[in-house]
Amino acid sequence: QVQLVESGGGLVQAGGSLRLSCTASGRTFSSYAMGWFRQAPGKEREFVAGIASTGQSTIYSDSVKGRFTVSRDNAKNTMYLQMNSLQFQDTAVYYCAASPNLFSLRYNVQNNYWGQGTQVTVSS
Repeated sequence: QVQLVESGGGLVQAGGSLRLSCTASGRTFSSYAMGWFRQAPGKEREFVAGIASTGQSTIYSDSVKGRFTVSRDNAKNTMYLQMNSLQFQDTAVYYCAASPNLFSLRYNVQNNYWGQGTQVTVSS
């Protein structure tokens, strides 16, 4: 079991930046692949970014590639999402997720552990 808590959301103007954090409880954080998903009003939850348990591999959706950077600090049980050049279309609730590996994180979402979400609002 792992419990996840997101923070860092807020209101930002288009073109601005935000950094989200996800802190996990438990001593097994370093054994999980971690990732970010988001859900905009009226839309399904979508994958944003993922990072392997060691931090050596990362994956991104095409919509955020080159603008967002996912990272983790296993000593602090924390994952981050640095979001730059934010666009109105990035407005959503952002969720942190954990899974045994990157493939299951992205494609077997029903088995993910989830945080409660943090709201990101980008004003145009």
